[in-house]
Amino acid sequence: MPQADTILAMFEAMREALGPSRWWPGDTPFEIAIGAILTQNTNWRNVEKAIANLKAENLLDAEALHGLPLPRLAELIRPAGYFNIKARRIANFLNFLKDEAEYDLESLKDMPLDEIRPKVLAVNGIGPETADSILLYALDFPTFVVDAYTARMMGRHGLAWEDIDYHQLQAIFMDALPQDVAVYNEYHALIVRVGKDWCKKKAGLCDTCPLKPFLE
Repeated sequence: MPQADTILAMFEAMREALGPSRWWPGDTPFEIAIGAILTQNTNWRNVEKAIANLKAENLLDAEALHGLPLPRLAELIRPAGYFNIKARRIANFLNFLKDEAEYDLESLKDMPLDEIRPKVLAVNGIGPETADSILLYALDFPTFVVDAYTARMMGRHGLAWEDIDYHQLQAIFMDALPQDVAVYNEYHALIVRVGKDWCKKKAGLCDTCPLKPFLE
């Protein structure tokens, strides 16, 4: 089966086995963007606690959050881990949002993807995965998010090589899939779910995995 056909078939198999993911959770695009920064190097349960702290203080607003002293921001997001580093990254993102859009995140949708993506990537502390998560999940841009789960799954199925970089891995999916925000959204969510429950780091639980038929 050609690689593109395999990638599409894997998507259908996961979707049929697991049902809709309804990802990324968040009440507003801004909340989703902050969640994308907070989720670096931690699990989502910890992010939810940090988000809840910000909500309790009515701080899930770009201008209000930007006015918060950095030590207080760090304390509120402590559950997400690396809180001092992440507080600075959030502050950097808010500086960008103020300068680029006067705090109006959704106005960034007016830019073409090839213009806005480099700007987001230029924010100190925001790498490709975080940038694409913000662009796809918060702003509905057609850019595919890849992560460690993606590399592991594709490698085990013989569809990616060991030292593949982010953009090479991303290109495999974007070349194979229709340019569709909903498909990009759901596919990445399904990969995360399969990665957490079956395609584990030390040893995959391949016998019960929805993708077992695709093993070489």
